Amino acid sequence: MIVSVLLGMSVFGESPAKDLAGYKITIDPGHPSENGSGTKGKTLKEIEVCWDMALRTSKLLKLRGAQVKLTKSRLDEVVTNQKRAEIGNAFGSDLVIRLHCDAASERGFATYYPSVAGTVRGVKGPSKEVLSQSKKYAAVFHTALAKGLDGELRNRGLKTEASTYVGSKQGALTGSIFSTKPVLLVEMVVLTKKEDEAWMAKDGNREVYAQALASAVEAVFKKYPK
Repeated sequence: MIVSVLLGMSVFGESPAKDLAGYKITIDPGHPSENGSGTKGKTLKEIEVCWDMALRTSKLLKLRGAQVKLTKSRLDEVVTNQKRAEIGNAFGSDLVIRLHCDAASERGFATYYPSVAGTVRGVKGPSKEVLSQSKKYAAVFHTALAKGLDGELRNRGLKTEASTYVGSKQGALTGSIFSTKPVLLVEMVVLTKKEDEAWMAKDGNREVYAQALASAVEAVFKKYPK
């Protein structure tokens, strides 16, 4: 007898495991915001990749029982980074995942978390509790993400927001400063690198990535259940 499973649904019609039942996850597809529409490769645009990946990941998280909120309702909706954080706060998120694509000197994926409070427009944040939760969630999340993408993309590592250009000036990214919930940012690929762009252009690879993201979220709450 051959047993196969596709997207969590077995050939016998069984429901997928609801391991994320009771959890609220906000997916924030990067751009457009006050910082523009994001980076571009030769053919792919960050705004389009992030929106597609948010939809795919949202679907998989819902299959695992999670309630999911997106920070925008359509591809080209302009939402400021402060507003994106406020949407996650109002939803009562257990975790906020911000999806972006990079324009860096080396290819691959990386996960960022806020390590210190920052200040923007007179507001200081995130709180010590959010910093602590984000840090411990980040370690589990990135390890699981790297496992899901092993052999597919280069792992650029787990990094702090203070290592980013904006974070180095503010202490943390704006979306984290205004967040009252644990928050992570994933630079999924480097679109300005042809190898990464070519990989992300394939539909099957995007599904692999979405599965890796959903599994990484699940790993966080297996390690730290509420």
